[in-house]
Amino acid sequence: MLQNFLEHLNGNERLEKLTVKNSNKPVTRKVNNKDDIIAALQRQQPSGAVPIWELEFHLWDIASGRHVVLGEEFNSLSAAEQDKALHTNAEIFLTVAKDMHFAAITVPSRYWEISPGEPAYFWLADEPRFRQIQILKKMVPPDLMLIAGEGALIAMPAANEYMEFSYKLFDAPREIDLRAEKTFDYGMENAKKLFDYGIEAIFTPSDIADNHGPFFNTEQMDRFILPYLSRWAKEVKAMGAYAILHSDGNLTPCLEAIADSGIDALQAIDPTAGMDIVKTKEQVGDRLCLCGNIDCGLVLTAAERQIYDAVQKLIADCRDGGGLVLGCSNVLQAQTPIENYMAIIQAWKDHGQY
Repeated sequence: MLQNFLEHLNGNERLEKLTVKNSNKPVTRKVNNKDDIIAALQRQQPSGAVPIWELEFHLWDIASGRHVVLGEEFNSLSAAEQDKALHTNAEIFLTVAKDMHFAAITVPSRYWEISPGEPAYFWLADEPRFRQIQILKKMVPPDLMLIAGEGALIAMPAANEYMEFSYKLFDAPREIDLRAEKTFDYGMENAKKLFDYGIEAIFTPSDIADNHGPFFNTEQMDRFILPYLSRWAKEVKAMGAYAILHSDGNLTPCLEAIADSGIDALQAIDPTAGMDIVKTKEQVGDRLCLCGNIDCGLVLTAAERQIYDAVQKLIADCRDGGGLVLGCSNVLQAQTPIENYMAIIQAWKDHGQY
Protein backbone atom coordinates (compact mmCIF):
# COMPACT_ATOMS: atom_id res chain seq x y z
CA MET A 1 0.00 0.00 0.00
CA LEU A 2 2.75 2.45 0.91
CA GLN A 3 4.55 1.83 -2.36
CA ASN A 4 1.37 2.51 -4.35
CA PHE A 5 0.80 5.66 -2.31
CA LEU A 6 4.31 6.92 -3.03
CA GLU A 7 3.98 6.17 -6.72
CA HIS A 8 0.75 8.17 -6.75
CA LEU A 9 2.48 11.15 -5.17
CA ASN A 10 5.44 11.04 -7.53
CA GLY A 11 3.21 11.56 -10.53
CA ASN A 12 2.94 15.31 -10.03
CA GLU A 13 5.76 16.43 -12.33
CA ARG A 14 4.78 18.44 -15.41
CA LEU A 15 6.24 18.03 -18.87
CA GLU A 16 7.36 21.35 -20.32
CA LYS A 17 7.83 21.68 -24.06
CA LEU A 18 11.07 23.30 -25.14
CA THR A 19 12.46 24.08 -28.57
CA VAL A 20 16.11 23.19 -28.99
CA LYS A 21 18.22 25.68 -30.87
CA ASN A 22 18.85 24.69 -34.50
CA SER A 23 16.00 22.20 -34.36
CA ASN A 24 12.32 22.48 -35.18
CA LYS A 25 11.43 19.50 -33.07
CA PRO A 26 10.09 20.29 -29.58
CA VAL A 27 11.50 18.30 -26.73
CA THR A 28 10.24 17.93 -23.22
CA ARG A 29 11.84 18.13 -19.83
CA LYS A 30 10.40 17.62 -16.39
CA VAL A 31 9.64 20.63 -14.22
CA ASN A 32 8.05 20.40 -10.83
CA ASN A 33 6.45 22.51 -8.15
CA LYS A 34 9.49 22.45 -5.87
CA ASP A 35 11.69 23.79 -8.65
CA ASP A 36 9.19 26.62 -9.01
CA ILE A 37 9.26 27.66 -5.36
CA ILE A 38 13.04 27.45 -5.19
CA ALA A 39 13.23 29.82 -8.16
CA ALA A 40 10.71 32.18 -6.56
CA LEU A 41 12.55 32.22 -3.21
CA GLN A 42 15.68 33.12 -5.16
CA ARG A 43 13.72 35.98 -6.79
CA GLN A 44 13.87 34.35 -10.18
CA GLN A 45 11.09 33.53 -12.60
CA PRO A 46 10.14 29.85 -12.42
CA SER A 47 10.16 27.82 -15.59
CA GLY A 48 6.86 26.16 -14.70
CA ALA A 49 4.27 28.13 -12.74
CA VAL A 50 3.74 30.51 -9.86
CA PRO A 51 4.27 28.23 -6.83
CA ILE A 52 1.52 27.75 -4.23
CA TRP A 53 2.22 27.62 -0.49
CA GLU A 54 -0.10 28.24 2.43
CA LEU A 55 1.26 29.51 5.73
CA GLU A 56 -1.14 27.09 7.41
CA PHE A 57 -3.79 25.11 5.57
CA HIS A 58 -6.66 24.08 7.84
CA LEU A 59 -8.81 22.35 5.23
CA TRP A 60 -7.04 18.99 5.33
CA ASP A 61 -10.12 17.09 6.51
CA ILE A 62 -12.64 18.53 4.09
CA ALA A 63 -10.19 18.35 1.18
CA SER A 64 -9.38 14.68 1.84
CA GLY A 65 -12.48 13.18 3.43
CA ARG A 66 -10.21 11.91 6.20
CA HIS A 67 -9.21 13.27 9.59
CA VAL A 68 -5.93 14.85 10.65
CA VAL A 69 -5.29 14.29 14.36
CA LEU A 70 -3.49 17.13 16.13
CA GLY A 71 -3.39 19.12 19.36
CA GLU A 72 -5.15 17.89 22.47
CA GLU A 73 -6.85 15.12 20.53
CA PHE A 74 -3.44 13.74 19.60
CA ASN A 75 -2.17 14.08 23.17
CA SER A 76 -5.04 11.92 24.44
CA LEU A 77 -3.97 8.90 22.35
CA SER A 78 -1.81 5.96 23.38
CA ALA A 79 1.72 5.70 22.00
CA ALA A 80 0.64 3.18 19.35
CA GLU A 81 -2.35 5.31 18.37
CA GLN A 82 -0.14 8.38 18.11
CA ASP A 83 2.26 6.62 15.75
CA LYS A 84 -0.62 5.51 13.56
CA ALA A 85 -2.06 9.02 13.57
CA LEU A 86 1.25 10.56 12.48
CA HIS A 87 1.44 8.22 9.50
CA THR A 88 -2.18 8.92 8.59
CA ASN A 89 -1.56 12.65 8.93
CA ALA A 90 1.39 12.40 6.56
CA GLU A 91 -0.68 10.55 3.96
CA ILE A 92 -3.39 13.21 4.15
CA PHE A 93 -0.95 16.12 3.94
CA LEU A 94 0.79 14.68 0.90
CA THR A 95 -2.36 13.58 -0.93
CA VAL A 96 -4.01 16.98 -0.51
CA ALA A 97 -0.78 18.77 -1.46
CA LYS A 98 -0.72 16.82 -4.70
CA ASP A 99 -4.38 17.49 -5.42
CA MET A 100 -3.95 21.21 -4.73
CA HIS A 101 -0.66 21.47 -6.67
CA PHE A 102 1.17 22.83 -3.63
CA ALA A 103 4.86 23.51 -4.05
CA ALA A 104 5.37 23.36 -0.28
CA ILE A 105 3.50 22.51 2.89
CA THR A 106 3.92 23.81 6.41
CA VAL A 107 4.31 21.00 8.91
CA PRO A 108 2.37 21.26 12.22
CA SER A 109 3.41 24.14 14.41
CA ARG A 110 4.24 24.15 18.09
CA TYR A 111 1.48 25.19 20.51
CA TRP A 112 -0.03 28.59 19.96
CA GLU A 113 -3.30 30.25 20.92
CA ILE A 114 -5.87 31.93 18.70
CA SER A 115 -7.18 33.66 21.82
CA PRO A 116 -6.21 33.40 25.50
CA GLY A 117 -6.74 29.80 26.58
CA GLU A 118 -7.94 28.71 23.14
CA PRO A 119 -5.33 26.62 21.29
CA ALA A 120 -4.99 26.79 17.55
CA TYR A 121 -5.93 23.76 15.47
CA PHE A 122 -2.67 23.00 13.70
CA TRP A 123 -0.13 22.15 16.41
CA LEU A 124 1.85 19.34 17.93
CA ALA A 125 4.19 19.29 20.91
CA ASP A 126 7.89 19.28 20.03
CA GLU A 127 8.58 15.53 20.20
CA PRO A 128 5.64 14.39 18.02
CA ARG A 129 6.20 17.39 15.77
CA PHE A 130 9.74 16.26 15.00
CA ARG A 131 8.47 12.70 14.57
CA GLN A 132 5.84 13.96 12.11
CA ILE A 133 8.57 15.64 10.10
CA GLN A 134 10.64 12.44 10.06
CA ILE A 135 7.69 10.49 8.69
CA LEU A 136 6.92 13.14 6.10
CA LYS A 137 10.54 13.30 4.99
CA LYS A 138 10.52 9.57 4.21
CA MET A 139 7.32 9.88 2.19
CA VAL A 140 7.56 13.31 0.56
CA PRO A 141 7.80 13.29 -3.25
CA PRO A 142 10.61 15.18 -4.98
CA ASP A 143 8.29 17.98 -6.11
CA LEU A 144 7.27 19.17 -2.64
CA MET A 145 9.17 21.32 -0.12
CA LEU A 146 8.70 20.99 3.63
CA ILE A 147 8.49 24.28 5.55
CA ALA A 148 8.21 24.89 9.29
CA GLY A 149 7.70 27.84 11.57
CA GLU A 150 9.97 28.60 14.51
CA GLY A 151 9.87 31.95 16.28
CA ALA A 152 13.21 33.68 16.58
CA LEU A 153 12.14 37.29 17.18
CA ILE A 154 10.16 38.95 19.89
CA ALA A 155 6.84 40.15 18.58
CA MET A 156 3.77 42.07 19.59
CA PRO A 157 2.73 40.87 23.05
CA ALA A 158 -0.31 38.76 23.78
CA ALA A 159 -3.32 40.43 25.34
CA ASN A 160 -2.52 39.20 28.83
CA GLU A 161 0.86 40.97 28.90
CA TYR A 162 0.26 43.82 26.48
CA MET A 163 0.43 46.67 28.99
CA GLU A 164 3.35 45.27 30.98
CA PHE A 165 5.43 44.59 27.87
CA SER A 166 4.67 48.02 26.42
CA TYR A 167 5.81 49.79 29.58
CA LYS A 168 9.01 47.74 29.71
CA LEU A 169 9.95 48.85 26.20
CA PHE A 170 10.53 52.29 27.71
CA ASP A 171 11.09 51.65 31.41
CA ALA A 172 13.12 48.43 31.36
CA PRO A 173 14.71 48.06 27.90
CA ARG A 174 17.44 45.77 29.27
CA GLU A 175 14.74 43.23 30.16
CA ILE A 176 13.55 43.38 26.56
CA ASP A 177 17.15 42.89 25.40
CA LEU A 178 17.37 39.71 27.46
CA ARG A 179 14.04 38.50 26.18
CA ALA A 180 15.09 39.15 22.58
CA GLU A 181 18.34 37.25 23.08
CA LYS A 182 16.60 34.32 24.76
CA THR A 183 13.95 34.16 22.03
CA PHE A 184 16.61 34.21 19.34
CA ASP A 185 18.78 31.53 20.95
CA TYR A 186 15.84 29.20 21.54
CA GLY A 187 14.52 29.78 18.02
CA MET A 188 17.89 29.04 16.43
CA GLU A 189 18.32 25.89 18.50
CA ASN A 190 15.03 24.54 17.20
CA ALA A 191 15.66 25.81 13.67
CA LYS A 192 18.78 23.67 13.54
CA LYS A 193 16.77 20.65 14.68
CA LEU A 194 14.14 21.33 12.03
CA PHE A 195 16.80 21.50 9.34
CA ASP A 196 18.42 18.28 10.54
CA TYR A 197 15.03 16.55 10.33
CA GLY A 198 14.60 17.65 6.71
CA ILE A 199 12.94 21.09 6.72
CA GLU A 200 14.11 23.17 3.77
CA ALA A 201 12.64 26.59 4.58
CA ILE A 202 11.95 28.11 7.99
CA PHE A 203 9.74 31.06 8.79
CA THR A 204 9.74 33.04 11.99
CA PRO A 205 6.10 33.86 12.83
CA SER A 206 6.79 37.23 14.40
CA ASP A 207 4.06 39.85 14.21
CA ILE A 208 5.84 43.19 14.52
CA ALA A 209 3.03 45.39 13.21
CA ASP A 210 -0.71 45.91 13.40
CA ASN A 211 -3.10 47.59 10.97
CA HIS A 212 -1.75 51.02 11.90
CA GLY A 213 1.91 50.24 11.30
CA PRO A 214 4.93 48.83 13.17
CA PHE A 215 4.31 48.14 16.85
CA PHE A 216 7.91 49.10 17.68
CA ASN A 217 9.24 52.59 17.06
CA THR A 218 12.37 53.16 14.96
CA GLU A 219 14.76 53.03 17.92
CA GLN A 220 13.15 49.84 19.23
CA MET A 221 13.24 48.21 15.79
CA ASP A 222 16.95 48.99 15.55
CA ARG A 223 17.60 47.54 19.00
CA PHE A 224 15.19 44.66 19.53
CA ILE A 225 14.14 43.44 16.07
CA LEU A 226 16.33 44.16 13.06
CA PRO A 227 19.70 42.93 14.44
CA TYR A 228 18.11 39.60 15.37
CA LEU A 229 16.33 39.33 12.04
CA SER A 230 19.64 39.79 10.21
CA ARG A 231 21.41 37.26 12.45
CA TRP A 232 18.57 34.80 12.01
CA ALA A 233 18.59 35.15 8.22
CA LYS A 234 22.36 34.69 8.09
CA GLU A 235 22.38 31.59 10.30
CA VAL A 236 19.37 29.92 8.70
CA LYS A 237 20.81 30.44 5.23
CA ALA A 238 24.23 29.22 6.39
CA MET A 239 22.57 25.93 7.37
CA GLY A 240 21.24 25.60 3.82
CA ALA A 241 17.62 26.56 4.44
CA TYR A 242 15.57 29.48 3.17
CA ALA A 243 14.71 32.22 5.69
CA ILE A 244 11.20 33.70 5.69
CA LEU A 245 9.62 36.34 7.91
CA HIS A 246 5.88 36.19 8.58
CA SER A 247 4.29 39.26 10.08
CA ASP A 248 0.77 40.59 10.06
CA GLY A 249 0.11 44.30 9.87
CA ASN A 250 1.28 47.27 7.85
CA LEU A 251 5.03 46.91 7.41
CA THR A 252 5.36 49.67 4.82
CA PRO A 253 7.39 52.03 7.07
CA CYS A 254 10.03 49.36 7.70
CA LEU A 255 10.00 47.52 4.36
CA GLU A 256 13.42 48.79 3.35
CA ALA A 257 15.01 47.59 6.57
CA ILE A 258 13.33 44.19 6.26
CA ALA A 259 14.46 43.87 2.65
CA ASP A 260 18.04 44.70 3.65
CA SER A 261 18.06 42.18 6.51
CA GLY A 262 19.08 39.25 4.30
CA ILE A 263 15.89 37.18 4.56
CA ASP A 264 14.75 35.40 1.43
CA ALA A 265 11.04 36.11 1.63
CA LEU A 266 8.29 38.02 3.40
CA GLN A 267 4.96 36.28 4.02
CA ALA A 268 1.57 37.96 4.44
CA ILE A 269 1.81 41.39 2.75
CA ASP A 270 -1.32 41.93 4.81
CA PRO A 271 -4.18 43.31 2.68
CA THR A 272 -6.40 43.89 5.72
CA ALA A 273 -3.73 46.30 6.99
CA GLY A 274 -3.70 48.15 3.68
CA MET A 275 -0.54 46.65 2.21
CA ASP A 276 -0.44 46.65 -1.58
CA ILE A 277 1.53 43.72 -2.97
CA VAL A 278 2.07 45.46 -6.31
CA LYS A 279 3.64 48.50 -4.66
CA THR A 280 5.57 46.22 -2.32
CA LYS A 281 7.04 44.31 -5.25
CA GLU A 282 7.96 47.54 -7.01
CA GLN A 283 9.76 48.72 -3.88
CA VAL A 284 11.55 45.60 -2.62
CA GLY A 285 10.94 42.84 -5.17
CA ASP A 286 14.60 42.88 -6.16
CA ARG A 287 15.52 41.84 -2.61
CA LEU A 288 12.53 39.86 -1.33
CA CYS A 289 10.35 37.06 -2.59
CA LEU A 290 6.76 37.97 -1.69
CA CYS A 291 4.44 35.25 -0.34
CA GLY A 292 0.72 35.99 -0.29
CA ASN A 293 -1.41 37.99 -0.34
CA ILE A 294 -4.90 36.59 -1.02
CA ASP A 295 -7.24 38.06 1.61
CA CYS A 296 -8.30 35.26 4.00
CA GLY A 297 -11.54 37.12 4.74
CA LEU A 298 -12.36 37.22 1.06
CA VAL A 299 -11.79 33.48 0.70
CA LEU A 300 -13.93 32.85 3.78
CA THR A 301 -16.95 34.93 2.78
CA ALA A 302 -16.94 35.95 -0.88
CA ALA A 303 -18.48 34.31 -3.93
CA GLU A 304 -16.29 31.92 -5.93
CA ARG A 305 -16.20 34.24 -8.95
CA GLN A 306 -15.02 37.16 -6.82
CA ILE A 307 -12.22 35.03 -5.38
CA TYR A 308 -11.24 33.78 -8.82
CA ASP A 309 -11.07 37.34 -10.19
CA ALA A 310 -8.98 38.56 -7.24
CA VAL A 311 -6.46 35.74 -7.68
CA GLN A 312 -6.33 36.26 -11.43
CA LYS A 313 -5.54 39.95 -10.89
CA LEU A 314 -2.89 39.21 -8.27
CA ILE A 315 -1.14 36.79 -10.60
CA ALA A 316 -1.35 39.18 -13.55
CA ASP A 317 0.03 42.07 -11.51
CA CYS A 318 2.89 40.23 -9.78
CA ARG A 319 3.96 37.12 -11.67
CA ASP A 320 6.33 38.67 -14.23
CA GLY A 321 9.96 38.28 -13.23
CA GLY A 322 9.17 35.73 -10.55
CA GLY A 323 9.67 36.25 -6.85
CA LEU A 324 6.01 35.49 -6.11
CA VAL A 325 4.59 32.61 -4.05
CA LEU A 326 0.81 32.46 -4.22
CA GLY A 327 -1.16 31.84 -1.06
CA CYS A 328 -3.50 33.35 1.49
CA SER A 329 -2.24 36.25 3.55
CA ASN A 330 -2.56 34.32 6.80
CA VAL A 331 -3.81 31.04 8.26
CA LEU A 332 -6.62 29.65 6.12
CA GLN A 333 -9.50 29.10 8.54
CA ALA A 334 -11.14 25.69 8.84
CA GLN A 335 -14.55 27.27 8.25
CA THR A 336 -13.55 28.29 4.71
CA PRO A 337 -15.77 26.56 2.11
CA ILE A 338 -13.69 24.18 0.06
CA GLU A 339 -15.39 25.50 -3.09
CA ASN A 340 -13.95 28.92 -2.33
CA TYR A 341 -10.46 27.55 -2.02
CA MET A 342 -10.86 25.60 -5.24
CA ALA A 343 -11.59 28.93 -6.94
CA ILE A 344 -8.01 29.89 -6.07
CA ILE A 345 -6.69 26.68 -7.57
CA GLN A 346 -8.76 27.13 -10.72
CA ALA A 347 -7.49 30.68 -11.19
CA TRP A 348 -3.94 29.36 -10.76
CA LYS A 349 -4.55 26.63 -13.33
CA ASP A 350 -5.93 29.15 -15.82
CA HIS A 351 -3.45 31.99 -15.26
CA GLY A 352 -0.53 30.86 -13.09
CA GLN A 353 1.63 29.20 -15.71
CA TYR A 354 4.75 30.91 -17.10
